[in-house]
Amino acid sequence: MLGAPIQVTSISVLSLSSLIISNQLLMRKFLFVLFLLPIANCVFAQDLKYYLPDSVNYKAGIPKPKDIIYHEVGEWHITHDRLVNYMKAIALAAPDRVKLETMGLTYEDRPQVLLIITSPKNHQRLEEIRQQHVQLTDPSKSSSLSIENMPIVVYIGHSIHGNESSGANASLLTAYYLAAAEGKQIDELLENVVILFDPSFNPDGLQRFSTWANQHKSKNLVSDPNSREFNEVWPGGRFNHYLFDLNRDWFPALPVESQKRLAWFHKLKPNIITDHHEQGSNATFFFQPGVPSRVNPLTPDKNQELTAKLAKFHAAFLDRIGSLYFTKENYDDFYYGKGSTYPDVQGCIGVLFEQASSRGHLQQTSNGLLSFPFTIKNQFITALSTLEGAKALRKEFLEHQRDFFKQASSRASAYATKAYVFGDKNDKAKTFEFATMLKRHQVEINELPDNWSDNEFQKGSAFIVSLNQPQHSLIRGIFEKTFDFKDSLFYDITAWTMPLAFGLPFKELTTAPTPGAKVGSLNFLKGEIAGGRSNYAYLLEWDELYAPAAINEILDAGLIVKVATNSFEMSVGNGTKKFDRGTIMIPVKLQKDNAEIVAGKMNTVAEKYRLRIYSVGTGNVNTGIDLGSSRFAVVTKPSIAMIVGPGVNATDAGEVWHLLDQRMNIPATHLESSVFNRVELNKYNTIIMVGGSYPDLNKDKLRTWVQAGGVLILAEEAVSWAAQNGITDIKFKRVRAATDSTQKLTYTVRVEVDGAQQMNGAIFGADIDNTHPLTYGYNQKTVSLFKANKVFMEKSKNPYATPFYYGSKPLQSGWASKENLDAIKNSAAVIVNTVGNGRVINIADNPNFRAFWLGGSKLFMNAIFFGRIIDAASARTDD
Repeated sequence: MLGAPIQVTSISVLSLSSLIISNQLLMRKFLFVLFLLPIANCVFAQDLKYYLPDSVNYKAGIPKPKDIIYHEVGEWHITHDRLVNYMKAIALAAPDRVKLETMGLTYEDRPQVLLIITSPKNHQRLEEIRQQHVQLTDPSKSSSLSIENMPIVVYIGHSIHGNESSGANASLLTAYYLAAAEGKQIDELLENVVILFDPSFNPDGLQRFSTWANQHKSKNLVSDPNSREFNEVWPGGRFNHYLFDLNRDWFPALPVESQKRLAWFHKLKPNIITDHHEQGSNATFFFQPGVPSRVNPLTPDKNQELTAKLAKFHAAFLDRIGSLYFTKENYDDFYYGKGSTYPDVQGCIGVLFEQASSRGHLQQTSNGLLSFPFTIKNQFITALSTLEGAKALRKEFLEHQRDFFKQASSRASAYATKAYVFGDKNDKAKTFEFATMLKRHQVEINELPDNWSDNEFQKGSAFIVSLNQPQHSLIRGIFEKTFDFKDSLFYDITAWTMPLAFGLPFKELTTAPTPGAKVGSLNFLKGEIAGGRSNYAYLLEWDELYAPAAINEILDAGLIVKVATNSFEMSVGNGTKKFDRGTIMIPVKLQKDNAEIVAGKMNTVAEKYRLRIYSVGTGNVNTGIDLGSSRFAVVTKPSIAMIVGPGVNATDAGEVWHLLDQRMNIPATHLESSVFNRVELNKYNTIIMVGGSYPDLNKDKLRTWVQAGGVLILAEEAVSWAAQNGITDIKFKRVRAATDSTQKLTYTVRVEVDGAQQMNGAIFGADIDNTHPLTYGYNQKTVSLFKANKVFMEKSKNPYATPFYYGSKPLQSGWASKENLDAIKNSAAVIVNTVGNGRVINIADNPNFRAFWLGGSKLFMNAIFFGRIIDAASARTDD
């Protein structure tokens, strides 16, 4: 049993080296001094002797963790403020080895710190080393670089999930060891390795979790897994402030934490990244390689070869202390948005570590008592094994990075697609956001050439991305649609084609065009009032991403706002212009303010949200509805509540919170079920329920509120909940069984058969009724939605009530079993119900997935602003 003490007395270099890579790579003397004390996973709080190599001398002037944080490592869960204090103290005490950088601040204004740790000699030429690593990724310069004496760069990152805190706590030990250890081994290590040391990927989540774990710790440690210490309240410490899973955000890089980290990644171009996580308490320890059949095909074989070589160091170090581990199971390397996979398309090696979690301080598991110090020790050990492996394999890693980028040109030559063009002439803001994302990854983009002839894409609102550039593989990972898979089991999503996610028109070009000028810095177009001040009305098209933010601010300013439910064409300036359904009108004379004040308010929102607002001097149009028509409906200012708390999918709720708060500047009340059940709901005209379960919500109270005229927006499992509780009459399609009783299957294939029926997440195209209020602002016939659930709605019997629906070939990218795909075909993506005087908008999928699914956010904002103007008869289903 893992919990039994393991006595270790001595070990030879030769016996260790036989465990590692080959006879040509012997383990360094470093392994002589590893952990000569008894090891057990049930050890309670210990001083540094439990963790550190005991035959190493340590500088007396370097503070030990307890000197700064006031407790032994593992005695309490480290809080982020004390963690930062210790890192500052280390940098102050060992300036020859350690330099501290503040990357930025989190949403809760906690510092993101990064330690750069290396030898004094390397610190003196750090800028030279940085430039060498940047040049190593530049095929035009890398050939002339000598790697003979070039240090390898290793990025060690901890606890991107805040409640997987053994990593962040282990960072105290690693930082102390690297700053204080003396002797030939540490000198050689620091001479050959530059370490980018991130003690906490997720400061806000770590702080939230450490507070929980510490406040529930007993003097006599309680190990019962049922105890409150091991069962956080919603939303838990896993996420950042806006409840993002930061480990899925390396691609979109929306939160500030991700953006700052990504900037430092590309600033020094590391060769290895470690990503220290935790897994279920009854597991042991995982390190990569993962499941071979679940590696993204864009990842080169050399990447997996080097990962396997490095893994032998982890195995040897963990064997040395008697820790159990596993590899090539459970975890995949498919989605490039994770910390352990994004490096794989950067000529780098990402390494995922997963330690069985004690969650608190001591927990009973199937492997015996699992103590917090033991989990910390495994994380510390594998940080050291990574550094030892990096030193031993330094040249191979450097050569791999150089070769990866040098071979980009040949990969581009062999690939049929030569470039991508993208852009939305009707939504320049969305185009700008997408281009900004590409630039964060150092993707080169170009303007359209002067001789461009495809009218779908216009110069000034579209760009070209050539595949013949160093980031070839990353670009394919961003743009490609994926349909072929070696495996049907996935740890994460199966598709993330980013232009589809953004709802952005794009096209593959099989002939490389002559590109226009290279785009340096991106300049978002300035907003303006076309035509100047008006005494009659202003018109704003609904196509733009930030139009909802502008209208909310206009409504906040007390102005009357109307929306066109039909299209029209009228004279504007020196020409005529067609305005589609969804066009916003602000009539001047109906306002309580005079024309000058109204003009000032319109100018403010135009400039703030970079919108083009049209000034008109008449209500008479050329074709379509006049501005005084009853087909212009009054827009009501939304007063929003979102149900949160136990059972609710925290990331889904966080995505809505981020969309409203960060993008649209719209406040929303967050109501837990217990609060919802006891408060008056009259102040809210819109209630949002995202995916999850709602067992304690008062369904009768909710139904009464809708009947009184409220708009209820439901997504994913909330759609099923409402139907099951009699709020709607939605019907669902049944999924055909994958097996039947006539088949004879072996016991061991059950996991594969059942796993293949999971909906891990794929992209499906929904056809739309472009006259419906929920489709205002969409200019395409098909909208890409992300599905990661088994909510398959039957189309409504009312032919007007299903404005979004899946056709006979809905799959756009990703994996879905035949049984699930059959259920999705010809199903409803969105159904609107009339309930009394209110409306229920049922969205089968998550329109805001991971907050980068801007193609679905317009649907969501339409539900908020236009849900109440949907004609009752078009959403009524009378049996």
